[in-house]
Amino acid sequence: MIYHLLYPLHTTISAFNVFRYITFRTIYASLTAFLICVIFGPWLIETLGNMQVGQYIRSNGPQTHLQKAGTPTMGGVLILLAVSVATLFWADLTNYYIWIVLLSILGFGLIGFIDDYLMQVKKRSKGLNVKNKLCLQVILAIIIGALVYLCPNFDTRVTLPFFKNFSPDFGMGYILFAAFVIIGSSNAVNLTDGLDGLATGPMIIASVTYMIFAYVAGHINMAEYLQINYVAGCGEISIFCGAMAGACLGFLWFNAYPAEIFMGDVGSLPLGAALGTVAVITKQEILLVLVGGIFVVEALSVIFQVGFFKMTNGSRIFKMAPIHHHFELKGWPEPKVIVRFWIIAIALALISMSTLKLR
Repeated sequence: MIYHLLYPLHTTISAFNVFRYITFRTIYASLTAFLICVIFGPWLIETLGNMQVGQYIRSNGPQTHLQKAGTPTMGGVLILLAVSVATLFWADLTNYYIWIVLLSILGFGLIGFIDDYLMQVKKRSKGLNVKNKLCLQVILAIIIGALVYLCPNFDTRVTLPFFKNFSPDFGMGYILFAAFVIIGSSNAVNLTDGLDGLATGPMIIASVTYMIFAYVAGHINMAEYLQINYVAGCGEISIFCGAMAGACLGFLWFNAYPAEIFMGDVGSLPLGAALGTVAVITKQEILLVLVGGIFVVEALSVIFQVGFFKMTNGSRIFKMAPIHHHFELKGWPEPKVIVRFWIIAIALALISMSTLKLR
């Protein structure tokens, strides 16, 4: 919006030429989203508290978490607002990819909102049943995958890190592959959101990483130099990624230990889906496993725990899943688990960026 209002004035006032630069608009999209969260955060916390929209703690979780019961939840609404407003303000709204990522974050946000709302109505820690929740995710993810597939000249080949000359082409099957990436990412972030700021920190790191990937993939000279897929128009996605990073950073102001508010499914599901959608658009789908390594490990810990439990009639690999609870039950203080996971996320992001040159 601001881009469309002010950039045309550059013909008469040269200073407005700065709005053509993606880097400039990305910085201010990040700051806009950050300020929206910081300014409106206290009001939202008070409002949710007055409405008694509080977190329900599962009875079989760590006992130390029982004291968190009643903490305002559904704070992800603020993240969605901040990301959407900042993107609409600073992005080029004629860009096809911008509308796809907005559909992703708002669509999955609606699913998360329904889930959280039902939790409040039922007064327990479960909202939508697993079947209905997954069904809604699959439908929306396939729609998003199809929209990406229909983009003019979009490459359906999948790039594998460290392999320069091996890029399998999925053809129309790419739609299902993209849907799998989006759903997997969405649920992985959702499972990670179990401690104060645990999901928010790695989301900031992953968003910044993909902000760089999007900018490089959308710059024909850089893409050619680094021998990665050039995606015309993809650079504009950097602004969306910057907005996600800024919104999460602003939300972390209140979500850091001890949390004053939780994001709920209305925050974690759409953030993960948006990250997966960005990975698909930037043609760095497989690299998401490394960039979002924390999310992947959290999801796998649940899958392995449940599978092993069923196969062995009650035996467990971890003390509790997701894996962050395992370390809690081993005696790690919650802040230590959180910060160490953040450190690992930073290391994984640095390794993933190094793959741009390791081909």
